[in-house]
Amino acid sequence: MDRAFDFLHVNERESKPREKGITEIRGPYYDPMGPRELRDILETMGAYVDIYKFSGGSFALMPEEAVEELIGVCHEYDVQVSTGGFVENVLVRDHDKVERYVEAAEDLGFDIVEISSGFIAVDTDDLVELTELVGDHGLKPKPEINVQFGAGGASSVEDLESEEAIDPASAIREARRHLDAGAYKIMVESEGITERVREWRTDVAFEIANEVGVENCVFEAADPEVFEWYIKNFGPEVNLFVDNSQIVELECMRSGLWGKKSSWGRVASFDREAQ
Repeated sequence: MDRAFDFLHVNERESKPREKGITEIRGPYYDPMGPRELRDILETMGAYVDIYKFSGGSFALMPEEAVEELIGVCHEYDVQVSTGGFVENVLVRDHDKVERYVEAAEDLGFDIVEISSGFIAVDTDDLVELTELVGDHGLKPKPEINVQFGAGGASSVEDLESEEAIDPASAIREARRHLDAGAYKIMVESEGITERVREWRTDVAFEIANEVGVENCVFEAADPEVFEWYIKNFGPEVNLFVDNSQIVELECMRSGLWGKKSSWGRVASFDREAQ
């Protein structure tokens, strides 16, 4: 990429496909996100976007041609496309169509199938079998782990507090099993850690990063204060999932171009080969 003002310093990013410093952005959910809006985003910031995620099963409301067009735009810019965490809805309401769902994702050109379980009680063996199923279809399984039942939706703090929290050790064991079964990355839901909580449980984020491997995780960072915290504590190459409206602010912070009071001028990188 011929970057404007390329005589000014930035923390250089690995070229795509990246294995670290991944940025996943939210697609249709808070707004419809048509192909023109998506192309505008990727024409300007596509070099920094790795995954585009349909949220809330939004693809099931759209014309098939529109879904294919959005996927096609992403692939023009080397951006992988994820189903988002809709499979738990399929498990509950269309239990006999789970493999058909994966096949349809493959046929439409999706690259990643997220395996979510925030709202359902399901055995870990079954979830791992889903990871294997997705891999068997040539797609990348991206299982989600949670420390809060009800994660992945729009529940209030009070709603989540009425549910029992999940032991992080249990989520870590599940993540390891998914990785052993061929998972691409592990999605770490923010509810119960930095979202819909009265106080952030940063100890849980550290525990997951240390035990699962920060390079294996994609942390949901729903607000700029959250992704700033992750960058300050795990460095600019931490994998993050943000809203599409936050991609510029996130990348300015990763690159060291800009920041907030507590991070401005503090985000750096080192490349020994460039010395």
